[in-house]
Amino acid sequence: MAANGGVSKDSGHARLHQLGYKQELKRDLSVVSNFAFSFAIISVLTGVTTLYNTGLKFGGPVSIVYGWFIAGSFTMIVGLSMAEICSSYPTSGGLYYWSAMLAGPKWAPFASWLTGWFNIVGQWAVTTSVDFSLATLIQVIILLSTGGKNNDGYEASKYLVICFHGAILLLHAIINSLPISYLSFFGQLAAAWNFVGVFVLMILIPLVATERASAKFVFTHFNTDNGDGVNNKLYIFVLGLLMSQYTLTGYDASAHMTEETKSADINGPKGIISSIGISIIVGWGYILGITFAVTNIPYLLDENNDAGGYAIAEVFYLAFKSRYGSGVGGIICLGVVAVAIFFCGMSSVTSNSRMAYAFSRDGAMPFSPFWHKVNKHEVPINAVWLSAFVSFCMALTSLGSIVAFNAMVSIATIGLYIAYALPIFFRVTLARKSFIPGPFNLGRYGILVGWISVLWVAIISVLFSLPVAYPITNETLNYTPVAVGGLLIITVFSWIFSARHWFRGPITNIDA
Repeated sequence: MAANGGVSKDSGHARLHQLGYKQELKRDLSVVSNFAFSFAIISVLTGVTTLYNTGLKFGGPVSIVYGWFIAGSFTMIVGLSMAEICSSYPTSGGLYYWSAMLAGPKWAPFASWLTGWFNIVGQWAVTTSVDFSLATLIQVIILLSTGGKNNDGYEASKYLVICFHGAILLLHAIINSLPISYLSFFGQLAAAWNFVGVFVLMILIPLVATERASAKFVFTHFNTDNGDGVNNKLYIFVLGLLMSQYTLTGYDASAHMTEETKSADINGPKGIISSIGISIIVGWGYILGITFAVTNIPYLLDENNDAGGYAIAEVFYLAFKSRYGSGVGGIICLGVVAVAIFFCGMSSVTSNSRMAYAFSRDGAMPFSPFWHKVNKHEVPINAVWLSAFVSFCMALTSLGSIVAFNAMVSIATIGLYIAYALPIFFRVTLARKSFIPGPFNLGRYGILVGWISVLWVAIISVLFSLPVAYPITNETLNYTPVAVGGLLIITVFSWIFSARHWFRGPITNIDA
């Protein structure tokens, strides 16, 4: 690309210019790097490992193995709709910018306000849950390394887990303060690690295990024994879907990285679709490999096993212990997962900071000029540290109650998917006639695919708000609707009482 004043040949740069923004971030990422960020945030190793307990408890192998494909298929449909819009509007604001463009002049400010806050809070919740799950996994690794729960292993307190969480976020903020060329390297390393890690584990664990499940068990066993008073099979299956749907989020990263990606109007959409597609295939392999090593579900979920009820950790540990008399190999395998989760959180902070940068560029956040600052390496450094700080504060809820923390995490799935669905909804309604597609488009199927996406998000928003245990008490109530509803109320009220007077939606800055 030519220097300023020269002629720019990059299609993404030209499109950004058309949309009224000047190139402030360094455009240095290839399509592989763009894919790598989304693939590392989807991170099959992170999502599946963290929520495998949920899958085992609600439906077991059937809900894990088939639920993955159901959630995966609909996720791909949502991804296709997003990719089509991304091709037309390749800016780092991503979703909220799309909403403004698609909702038309009258609704643009409110549409982008609503989408933007759901997107940014959803992203912060993703970073929180990813890094907190890493802190929890470190606690389990320490527990197993010191002899396990039944041999007086050391169990870190919740305060120590929060300290781990803070330290991990600090590292992520430092890495994200480096120039984009370093980040690009880490992003590709993260994608490679996730990819290779999955293949190693899915082959190694069933190979080492002395007891393996039969194919009949893996493909047909339906676990109805969840101890939570949920007996309806369909209901159980739906609750088991959460594992898959939680894992398959975060691919909006490809859109947030478009201002740093070459030929972003083509490569941004490619990043979104390839990251989902490859994650579905690789993830299924990982799920099958691990599930073939599952023989006793109640024992794996029992809080008195060596891993303290962390199912995948116990599977890894037992596989090696049963064959070699020592679970060290299993602990090393958990280390492989831990590194993948670390990279996932790192990429997540990258995506958060680009969203905060763009949102404050348009004046939507308190102290916007401060968060929008870019350092000499063209990195939005203040937005990076803001994202790490907010994610630390969000995890503090875990000290009060794990129920409150789970509500935060639910914003990561539902809040983020609502932000995904809003621009698609405007695309199939208000902009049905006016939408001008970019080089990647779905042609006449755009509207149909868009409606399926919107309906799927509506369905999962209801499903994941259902109670997960009966009878319903303070401890068992599902606070998802409270958290997501609270976010909606705050966003709408702040709009009515304040933002509608001054927020005009995305502001172009070329003449600035």
